[in-house]
Amino acid sequence: MSDEDDKGGGFFKRLSKGLSKTRGSLAAGVGNLILGEKVIDEDVLEELETALLLTDVGVEATDKIMASLTPRIKRKQLNNTVALHAALADELKALLAPLEKPFCVDTESKPCVVMFVGVNGAGKTTTLGKIASHLTAQGRSLVLAAGDTFRAAAVEQLQEWGHRNAVEVIAQGQGADSASVVFDAVASARARGIDVVLADTAGRLQAKANLMEELSKVKRVMARDDASAPHEVLLVLDAGTGQNALSQLDLFDQAVGVTGLVVTKLDGTAKAGVLFALAARNPKPIYFIGVGEGIEDLRPFDADSFVDALLGNL
Repeated sequence: MSDEDDKGGGFFKRLSKGLSKTRGSLAAGVGNLILGEKVIDEDVLEELETALLLTDVGVEATDKIMASLTPRIKRKQLNNTVALHAALADELKALLAPLEKPFCVDTESKPCVVMFVGVNGAGKTTTLGKIASHLTAQGRSLVLAAGDTFRAAAVEQLQEWGHRNAVEVIAQGQGADSASVVFDAVASARARGIDVVLADTAGRLQAKANLMEELSKVKRVMARDDASAPHEVLLVLDAGTGQNALSQLDLFDQAVGVTGLVVTKLDGTAKAGVLFALAARNPKPIYFIGVGEGIEDLRPFDADSFVDALLGNL
């Protein structure tokens, strides 16, 4: 995650490009009204409200935004679409600002144990590998736990990330007991004074209840020798699932106590507004967002940059 890339605006450009589908949907929804000096009327407000809902901003967040904008419009404080654009940006940033929090490993605990959860296809294992790269670049020592023993090739995928990052992967065969794999990884890291354990987990079992029970078991095993473990439970969400992300967060939060989010695949969806829905419904820190396949495409979440890239020159 190079500083030079940020200074050159590289990631912002990729973020802006990645959010183009959502921005296009938002622009289409408001009929490009925000381009001009058009006087604000009820039609503009109605189209804006519809556009927010169509980009998966969600009912709660949309209601909050409109409840703030409507009185200001009635008081003639927002008397043209240029002023509305600025006010909308402020409202969106205010919604997301509380979710902006740096991801920091617990230096008081060795190892700091980070549990990754999420449904299959969200990019959980890939995200773990990219965060491993982020931490090794900071000089942290790591062990990766291949706890997703149910998905074919999941162990091999994590081992490849271990090879790329030059860190050890604790693994058993497919179908092995996930909790046992994670326990071995944590015990090995503790014995050797390793800084961080990143633990992958399954995203699908035969039934939803089975999955959540398995994850709860993994979490209990992590806490055997350190009651504070896991120190982070990161839920990886595919932005393309839209409103389904809300139910995923609720389910995983009830089962294992989610402490933070990673939102991936923002570049392939017109539903990036779901971040605002998450902020309004069940606010959790968004540690990282992903807009592509490369390691550099997973970056710490910045609310202002996200909104600026989303709205662009609407």
